[in-house]
Amino acid sequence: MKSGRLDRRLQIQRQTETISPAGTVSGTWATLATVRAEVLQQSSTEFLREHGEAERAAIIFRLRFIPGVDLLLTDRVLFNGQAHNLVEVKEIGRRQGLELRCERVRS
Repeated sequence: MKSGRLDRRLQIQRQTETISPAGTVSGTWATLATVRAEVLQQSSTEFLREHGEAERAAIIFRLRFIPGVDLLLTDRVLFNGQAHNLVEVKEIGRRQGLELRCERVRS
């Protein structure tokens, strides 16, 4: 993996629960890591949903390996101020890098 291609900055975030002094539980996003990445592919497709049309924007990031990044429903990627849900996490080589397949859903 060539470091010159890692020209984008993104944050990997995990949803955590915090409890206020009053006892109410609220979800917040905690940053796991801020990393440099390469954008491999960006696409946008439209498809019909139950309640009308929606647009799905897919994007693939390649970055150096970070332990603890898994495909969890509570993880997301923040890129250019927009949140992207993790769809697939692939390990490149033996802990050399990660390929994150993400999508942003707009309705």
